Amino acid sequence: MKDTTQLYSIASALVAPGKGILAADQSVPTINRQLAAVGAAEDAETRRKYRQLLFTTPNLQQYVNGIILHDSTIRNHADDGTLFIDLLLGKGIIPIIKVDKSTVEYHAFPGEVVTQGLDDLGDRLAEYHAMGARAAKWRAVFNIGNGYPTEQNITFDATMLARYAGLCQEHGMVPIVEPEVIYKGAHDITRAEEVTTAVLQKVFEILEWYRVDLKAVILKSSFVLAGSDAPEQSSPEEVGEATVRTFLASVPAEVPGIVFLSGGQTPERATANLNAVAAIEKTQTLPWQFAFSYSRGLEEPAQQAWQGKDEHVAVAQQALL
Repeated sequence: MKDTTQLYSIASALVAPGKGILAADQSVPTINRQLAAVGAAEDAETRRKYRQLLFTTPNLQQYVNGIILHDSTIRNHADDGTLFIDLLLGKGIIPIIKVDKSTVEYHAFPGEVVTQGLDDLGDRLAEYHAMGARAAKWRAVFNIGNGYPTEQNITFDATMLARYAGLCQEHGMVPIVEPEVIYKGAHDITRAEEVTTAVLQKVFEILEWYRVDLKAVILKSSFVLAGSDAPEQSSPEEVGEATVRTFLASVPAEVPGIVFLSGGQTPERATANLNAVAAIEKTQTLPWQFAFSYSRGLEEPAQQAWQGKDEHVAVAQQALL
């Protein structure tokens, strides 16, 4: 493994108080859907201009410690030819690279999926590190349904997360471990807490088993809340209490920080739930720093203001701020 002191420093910087992470790593199909929703063109140049809008936002570094990039974005550039990764480094923002290759259906396990991308990961991490990335992200997906997630699915995905995390640390990069319990579904908050606790306990059990240094790991977690189709939705106070309770039962104190994904929630709801966690943090002594790692939760207002029009860039950047 690379110098642990440097890894600890990067991990600490990613969860510095008062800031968070911007997740600008949407796949091409996902970002195209978002662009189409605001009337923007679904092509490579529009995607480049949109990422440029985000990264050139004045004073973004006051609020953002790191930005998660897609492979196509880390290789791309601004209008003047400056590589996006150099733009971020110039602002003191840590470039983070998404390295998983999305999910496929899990054979013989209906309703469950598995994440791909381990085969050539070591080589890719070496290349990204040489480009300037200092952290990476891998997302595992856990759907909630009748009879799932299964113990097999949780164990298998946790093992893949451990292999990814170990490779990251070996190549001098901090792993952001993202076991996302999916918000979509009709489950109540009690079921969400049960599943999230089981997932996180297994993930950290296996990370430790495979000797991943937890002091150089960031957890990216979903909130614990009732599913999107549940008859009764969770209040922010319920979400905060269930989420912190889950972490206390699941996440070792050595982990320096936990960042939240917005996970399909509206920006307003994602913010309210984050505020509820922060309110508990003020009343309890907890071992982790909390921060956001939002995509839709930060970017949707900017997309709506921009609409793919050059003359709306400043307004969109203000919406992002």
